[in-house]
Amino acid sequence: MNQLKSLPSVLFTALLVIVAGCSKSVTLQSQYVLENVPAAPDYAKSLYWAALPTVKDAADSVPLKSGLKDGQAFAKADVFFIHPTIYTQQPTIGAFEWNADVNDAALNQKVDNSTILNQASVFNGSCKVYAPRYRQAHYYSFVTKNQLEKQKAMDLAYSDVKAAFEYYLQNFHQGRPIVIASHSQGTAHAKRLLKDFFDDSPLRQKLVFAYLVGDITGVPAQPDEFKTIKPAKTPEEVGGFASWHTYLRGFFPDKYVPNHFSTAACTNPLTWRLTEEYASQSLNKGGVGLKFTFVPQLADAQVHQGLLWINKPYVKGRSLIRNKVWHSADINLFWQSIRENVALRVENYIQQEQK
Repeated sequence: MNQLKSLPSVLFTALLVIVAGCSKSVTLQSQYVLENVPAAPDYAKSLYWAALPTVKDAADSVPLKSGLKDGQAFAKADVFFIHPTIYTQQPTIGAFEWNADVNDAALNQKVDNSTILNQASVFNGSCKVYAPRYRQAHYYSFVTKNQLEKQKAMDLAYSDVKAAFEYYLQNFHQGRPIVIASHSQGTAHAKRLLKDFFDDSPLRQKLVFAYLVGDITGVPAQPDEFKTIKPAKTPEEVGGFASWHTYLRGFFPDKYVPNHFSTAACTNPLTWRLTEEYASQSLNKGGVGLKFTFVPQLADAQVHQGLLWINKPYVKGRSLIRNKVWHSADINLFWQSIRENVALRVENYIQQEQK
């Protein structure tokens, strides 16, 4: 540990773990009681949004040393971003256990300083960013063997996401192109949202693209996940989706299930293709790390049996890195490549609409 502390560039890799701290030691003791859940958010109030284009928030940020600017003022599209699990700690006495309270100021600050800053901000170059706070399911929901309790927690969380999106459609949308983006728990909700509002629906015509990253449920998006929304095969394709889970080359997670992962629609975020060709770090436009600082050519990438494999990130002291699961850095590692891809797809969507 002393050796690691002496290497800021290696410490940065540890701090890439910005979401879903995965406190496996936390066990929720109580049963899920629907009558004992936090109050639902009122999306007419801005405090129940982690990001709004009309409010100064963490999604307006750009990485240090990147030379980039927040482009929301002139953005031609919207992004509806669903954040991952930040509720991982042991609930305090009297707190709601299975679902987070959107009035928990300390938890909201963690959401803002982690996923909204590091992930939602990637879209501010070409989209106005909308990110609702919601009664996210506790991380324990994903490790418990009690699937009924898990489903109750996830259903409550999704009810908020759905309500927020309905409010967005009624009050903010104004017929603009839409990007759906998510990570981890957020992706489980995003898939339901796409099925409820876009798949085989008139709103499908407004979908620029969906970035369905790192679904923590263990059932990654399949090629036939939706009726009409298909995994994109090229960087410029619109109307489809991209999805990936990131691990160290040669590593298979404990939850690896061949008929789930090996058949998954796994996208390489450096080539934006579904094929298994290797993409070197030279194709990586840049990631973000410690103190939200831009890092050029941070990682390589290769799709393998439904997983996205990387070698150790290309930073000083990389030989000391021991991490094998890069789930929490699914977006950080490829931040600028994602940002440029969003801009490309938005522009292509607009050009097609104008024809």
